[in-house]
Formats: sequence, C-alpha cells, structure tokens
Amino acid sequence: MSLATSLYNSVFRRNSTFVASIFASAFVLDSVMDISFQKFWDSQNAGKQWKDIRHQYVEAEDDE
Repeated sequence: MSLATSLYNSVFRRNSTFVASIFASAFVLDSVMDISFQKFWDSQNAGKQWKDIRHQYVEAEDDE
C-alpha cells in the first residue's frame, strides 16, 4: 500500500504531473517500440534491403 500511496502523491495527485508523466512515458514507449521493430525488421530482411546490397550496384565514387 505504501507504493501506491507514494505513487499517488508524487504523480497522480496534481494534473500537471499526471499529464507530464503520460507524455514522457508515451515518448519513451514510442522510442522503444520504434527501435525494437526496426531491429526485428532488419533481422527478418537481412540481405534484401538496399543498405545490404548497395555495394553491388553503386560504383565507388572517385575523388576529384
């Protein structure tokens, strides 16, 4: 019960801190989900993406 009480007093009691905590957690969750799905996509499509096969089609650029 102590954890619930301290959570209520620190986050949920004031509307401004409640809204700020929602925005912060949404930002963090969005970043975590984006990174996770990007890594999953890259692992499932390894060797099929442009970043993996670019060297086969683009010649090395000469310095002028």
